[in-house]
Amino acid sequence: MTKLLIDCDPGHDDAVAILYAARHLDVVGITTVFGNASIENTTRNALAICTLAGLDLPVAKGFGRPLVGPMTRFAPDGHGKTGIDGAELPEPAFEPVDQHAVQFIIEQASAHRGELVLVVIGAQTNVGVALRLEPRLADWLAGISIMGGSALVGNLQPVQCVNVLSDPEAAHIVFSSGVPIHWVGYDMTRTVLIKEPDVERLRGGGRTARAVADLATFYMGRQRAVLGVDGAPMHDSCAVIPFVRPELITYRDVPVEVELHGQLTRGMTVADLRTIQPGEHQTIQPPKPANAKLAVDADRRGIIDAVVDAVLTYP
Repeated sequence: MTKLLIDCDPGHDDAVAILYAARHLDVVGITTVFGNASIENTTRNALAICTLAGLDLPVAKGFGRPLVGPMTRFAPDGHGKTGIDGAELPEPAFEPVDQHAVQFIIEQASAHRGELVLVVIGAQTNVGVALRLEPRLADWLAGISIMGGSALVGNLQPVQCVNVLSDPEAAHIVFSSGVPIHWVGYDMTRTVLIKEPDVERLRGGGRTARAVADLATFYMGRQRAVLGVDGAPMHDSCAVIPFVRPELITYRDVPVEVELHGQLTRGMTVADLRTIQPGEHQTIQPPKPANAKLAVDADRRGIIDAVVDAVLTYP
């Protein structure tokens, strides 16, 4: 069974990703970062989700701002003031561990060398700093699975996704780390949608499933109002799916770099999707070596059914 550490900023879709992963994989812990809300709120949200579902997972609080530059806006347009509006979640039954997220990541990777996958579904600050602080980390990890960025359309800006735009320098460190990367971008995940029939299925389940139904209803309403999307996108579950149901997402090896300087494109994930043939060009710049597996197609219905089925198993 794959060992995962989830680095996240809950977030409606983060919450569902945690619940899905905990049902199918060996989750060694959760680290939190700013993004959908402040670090105080994202940490509390992670603790509340674990309390709701009865998950005994260590939660380590991480960074509340990017490495350099100004803070991007939080995401109340999509996630509400708390980062996870829409349901009455329980008061957390436990506190974060007495250890910074960066140290927790390094410690877990050292303890599970060659086995641990980092699922990075918020700003990449914790992971970027961990890679710089402990150079051996890149060799210890089995892989990194990223939800963030986009090969096409963005969300917070035209070609930038908030999870990378929140800390482009950290994302640059992660994408250039040499660790095997599974990458699913916003252009794909925005089409993987929980819809009304799925919400009704969840309402027929236990306390956890009913809370997720409430969260999905709120999130769906904000997506319709802000983006005109008819559903609640399960962005972050798409970073977990390949370690449970690999047949549900198709990947392609690509070179990707994070733009750090462009006036209009800072924070863009620039994926080279060209099909340049070796030896058949003189003036065209050839692609660089691939450093990520990019999700290019998905069984969207299959992903949603898998996620809903997992949530329905909770008491």
